[in-house]
Amino acid sequence: MSGIIGKKVGMTSIFDASGKNVPCTVIEAGPCVVTQIKTIENDGYEAIQLAYGEKKEKNTPAALKGHFAKANTTPKQYVAEFTNFEDDHGHVLGSTLQSDLFQEGEYVDVVGISKGKGFQGVVVRHNFQGVGGATHGQHNRLRHPGSLGASSYPSRVFKGIRMAGQMGSKRVKVANLQILKVVSEKNLIIVKGSVPGPSGSFLIIERWS
Repeated sequence: MSGIIGKKVGMTSIFDASGKNVPCTVIEAGPCVVTQIKTIENDGYEAIQLAYGEKKEKNTPAALKGHFAKANTTPKQYVAEFTNFEDDHGHVLGSTLQSDLFQEGEYVDVVGISKGKGFQGVVVRHNFQGVGGATHGQHNRLRHPGSLGASSYPSRVFKGIRMAGQMGSKRVKVANLQILKVVSEKNLIIVKGSVPGPSGSFLIIERWS
């Protein structure tokens, strides 16, 4: 698996060869700096650590300042590791990866943090239909979950019961998105369909070898 860190620019649509209007997402892929190369001898596994996005030095902890200084680069906002990187021996500390890592027509997986929806009830969160009609005393139970479990046995609610709670703001992977276009001079890639997260959020674009 190889990949790169990017940022979601936003959504648009383009016309394909057949004239069909295809919804797509514009992603700024890189430039990413190699900040660490992990080996089996030193770390127990092989991986490459990439960093993306500029960060103010005054907002960076001293330990991270030294970490980035080893790679001869400025402090970065987002750091991620990629295992089984293609041609990992050809990369050195401080080298840069950009959108030309990808080619038009290939497929990638995109990982991001989904939009947070706050605290939601069971109707929104789990598509419940509510308790039922408003007659027979059910005037304020229309959007409630109903019975949660037995009383005397087991005298508790089982783990995993679908209830109200926090919705969204989770790590989501969307697999097999086709790259429709690569704009290397602006470090942009255009993928078919949507990706998780709001505009401006960080993404991990993975390509499986």
